[in-house]
Amino acid sequence: MAKYKVVITARSFGKADDKAYDCLRKAGCEWVKLNEADGPIEEQLRDAIKDADALIAGLEDIDAETINRAEKLKVISRYGVGYDKVDLAAARQKGIQVTITPGANGDSVADLAVALMLDVARSVTIMDGSIKARSQKRPQGLEMFEKTLGIIGAGRIGQGVGRRCRGFNMKILAYDVFEDESFKKETGAEYVDFETLLRESDFITVHSPLTEETHNMISTEQFKIMKKDAILVNTARGGVIDEEALYAALESGEIRGAALDATVDEPPYDSPLMGCENCILTPHAGAGTREASSRMSLMAAENAVCVLEGGECRFNVAK
Repeated sequence: MAKYKVVITARSFGKADDKAYDCLRKAGCEWVKLNEADGPIEEQLRDAIKDADALIAGLEDIDAETINRAEKLKVISRYGVGYDKVDLAAARQKGIQVTITPGANGDSVADLAVALMLDVARSVTIMDGSIKARSQKRPQGLEMFEKTLGIIGAGRIGQGVGRRCRGFNMKILAYDVFEDESFKKETGAEYVDFETLLRESDFITVHSPLTEETHNMISTEQFKIMKKDAILVNTARGGVIDEEALYAALESGEIRGAALDATVDEPPYDSPLMGCENCILTPHAGAGTREASSRMSLMAAENAVCVLEGGECRFNVAK
């Protein structure tokens, strides 16, 4: 008989290989993986969590109501690094650890951020669509080489983007509460204030978590500061950018273009950005590589097992 019941809501958990499931199996876990085909995950979770010992969570909302239905839950192990959709106060109140998988998806997200910059700069998606529509649009693009990159949130992923962009001989500006001397030495990055970064950057990449302080940190006034040819990329969290203000800036030509892998509503089917040719939208797929899936799955499983076996996970964000 299994020692622990694990509920899994993360869609790509364990898809790359069997390492994560082997980890759970060795610890005496049985698991139930919820499927969107059976109805909204949040609704299924409210029932499934009742007798669960651990939850390996995706991007769904885990509110106080859901947490309070759990009778013996010990850990919410996030498959990823964001935890803004988890009610930390409710988790703390019940003594539930909330863990994340820092570093596991960093390279994949950084790769996508650079890919999106290039796509917007050279209108790759626009030209692809025009060819397939039997047209021949050839928008005049921009080079990335020797331009200025602004990194908002220079943690693991932001630094990864900076390292990649050194290959384009870009000047790197960074805005973060912590100045990493090794990153400065390695890339020549200059830490500047927020307004300076917005004013001087040709490409701006966002890697900040979503908090009360960062909510809508890029809005109408910030777009007024940016260059007319600025390209804005967000592979972090929806809500950091004011999407109504972004739409207005794109439509008026206040900035050149944008690419969002994270939006307030996911998917953003009702967003006016759906109609913007100069805004690329992707389905929060930054971590969507085989390598990242393998690392995140195993790390999420290990975090859950650590707590189930009585440990304090070092990646617990609900302390």
